[in-house]
Amino acid sequence: MVRLTKIYTRTGDDGTTGLATGQRVRKDDPRVEAYGTVDEANAAIGLAVIQADLAHQTDPFAPRIAAILRNVQHDLFDLGADLATPVAQKEPEGSRLRIITEQIDKLERAIDEHNERLAPLNSFVLPGGSHLAAALHLARTITRRAERLAVTLASHDIEGVNAEAVKYLNRLSDLLFVLSRVANDDGRKDVLWVPGSGRK
Repeated sequence: MVRLTKIYTRTGDDGTTGLATGQRVRKDDPRVEAYGTVDEANAAIGLAVIQADLAHQTDPFAPRIAAILRNVQHDLFDLGADLATPVAQKEPEGSRLRIITEQIDKLERAIDEHNERLAPLNSFVLPGGSHLAAALHLARTITRRAERLAVTLASHDIEGVNAEAVKYLNRLSDLLFVLSRVANDDGRKDVLWVPGSGRK
């Protein structure tokens, strides 16, 4: 169990931070950028949970969305711990907290389940619609940025990054997109992109 007794330590005043292994790195290190953006995505999902809780009286599916998102928030703490701990050579399986295939499978099942209720799209969707959908779109775009940063990190340290962590971020952004459409009355309130409409 994590135990936090002191919030400031002054150890980061020189622009460095400690990884889970104790190694000190710069705060703009690609690994820190990646897990820091995962933390940002988690905060955005927290706002989406609040929107889902507020929408429960008008949207009967909002509580289900909130439950999915709360579970994802726990996964994202796992993912942050994963990225903050470089994979060691010959690391024994299960010796570190890592994202595993079962967590990705769970996202895929949720995507398939909720996408079934949606009509196919014939245009891109503008971020917006309901408050909940807008919050989900914001979380989706931050998650995409976290994925890009994790890919950058893996390109610098391919052996030191758990490939399942990158896959998780990819599937999560897909799930958030699907849930945003569900939150827009199963896509009926989606705002579709009209190419060139701003030229008129």
